[in-house]
Amino acid sequence: MNLYEELKWRGLIQDISSPDLIDKLNNDSITFYIGTDPTADSMHIGHYSSFLISKRLAKAGHHPILLVGGATGLIGDPKPTAERPMISKEEVEKNFKGLKRQAEEIFGFEVVNNYDWTKDINVIDFLRDYGKYFNVNYMLAKDKVKSRLESGITYAEFSYMILQALDFMHLYETRGCILQVAGSDQWGNITSGIELVRKKLDKEVYGMVMPLITDSNGVKFGKTEGNALWLDKNKTSSYELYQYLVNLEDSMIIEYLKKLTFLSKEEIEEIEKSHNENPHLREAHKALAREVITDIHGKEEYEKAVRLSEVLFNGNVKTLTATDIEQVFKGVPSYQIEESMNLLDLLVDKNIASSKREAREFINNGAILVNGDVIKDENYIICKEISIEDKYVIIRRGKKKYYLINLK
Repeated sequence: MNLYEELKWRGLIQDISSPDLIDKLNNDSITFYIGTDPTADSMHIGHYSSFLISKRLAKAGHHPILLVGGATGLIGDPKPTAERPMISKEEVEKNFKGLKRQAEEIFGFEVVNNYDWTKDINVIDFLRDYGKYFNVNYMLAKDKVKSRLESGITYAEFSYMILQALDFMHLYETRGCILQVAGSDQWGNITSGIELVRKKLDKEVYGMVMPLITDSNGVKFGKTEGNALWLDKNKTSSYELYQYLVNLEDSMIIEYLKKLTFLSKEEIEEIEKSHNENPHLREAHKALAREVITDIHGKEEYEKAVRLSEVLFNGNVKTLTATDIEQVFKGVPSYQIEESMNLLDLLVDKNIASSKREAREFINNGAILVNGDVIKDENYIICKEISIEDKYVIIRRGKKKYYLINLK
């Protein structure tokens, strides 16, 4: 199977701007770019799902460029519902540096900043050299603009597609870049760049977009209760990423393996067969977690995530370090205590039990574990002497309810 056929099999092509691109993908070595705006100092898993197509093209012999939009990030790509909040030049610069470092480490891409070639263009030259090639009716027909016409769109946002088109033309002229790849929500911006190059330079460049990766309800991949899963392991630990991936819905898991891993067709089909026969073993989910985390953070981080998951499953929490605990129990109810407390009082004081009567029932029934041990003594003392690294005590109520006690 050639490159284009493989991309189609994986479900990674939604649109291409010209059939001529197919031959270039399969038989030539071309320079292409993918872009992102520096709205944060780390990419998230949604970026990863988009940028992987670029990694595939690079493996096939094509040359990737990652554009981080120091200029476009100051304006903001129009959202379907409302204007993005403006961020300061200082924050954009800080975010650019973070994304540049991350992209080079994870993807190995050459990174460029569109602020470098945009900052010296004055408003008259911008209108004469670029604005004159854009028909307002053409711009109004773009989906992102059209969706905002009723609620209103600022001129700054309206101009965003011209800035992105300018990027494509600049990279064509200076780097010989003939292809822009992106998620499907960028199709309007990509075709604007293709049109600018055609009208101004009488040359043909190409666009290719992939479907946005979502769950079965159409929610973007990596969105959990409004929080992004960051590629920076200090923002989202490998353990958190592992838990997200192994708990993805069964109905989507083979699609995710196709789109988010470099496993071969034969390997994925074998995993799919095993998954269908024994879905409870979650072999497909574990394979996805292994491939994604190893690619992003390396084998050691993946193995650490597995170890932490097994420790939590087996209840052997005493083997955890304080750092492990902070990762594993991020988001669970956490309480500080100034001095020693007996177990009964602690359960009531921290609302782990609603009353002393209920607390006694929990204790007598063996439903309370302290650092993995069942405790049936209501006068058991929670203190530094029993804590992990003189800092944490982990209380479990029942099978799944965890509480973290931080001893000052």
